[in-house]
Amino acid sequence: MNGLYRPRDDRVIAGVCAGLARRFGMTPWTVRLLFLLSCLLPGPQFVVYLVLWVMMPNEDRHMAGAR
Repeated sequence: MNGLYRPRDDRVIAGVCAGLARRFGMTPWTVRLLFLLSCLLPGPQFVVYLVLWVMMPNEDRHMAGAR
């Protein structure tokens, strides 16, 4: 099982959706579409995205920790 990190490729803004997609075995565009659709519902979607952006390590840092 892959760890949760922001990959260097497949980034559009910060790589959060691409990281979630890799973690759960989905395509990045599917996760992006689900995120955009969830923005139609009330809730803290943007806050969760910002928190994940800050908390998820970059791919470089993740790979360095895995060694």
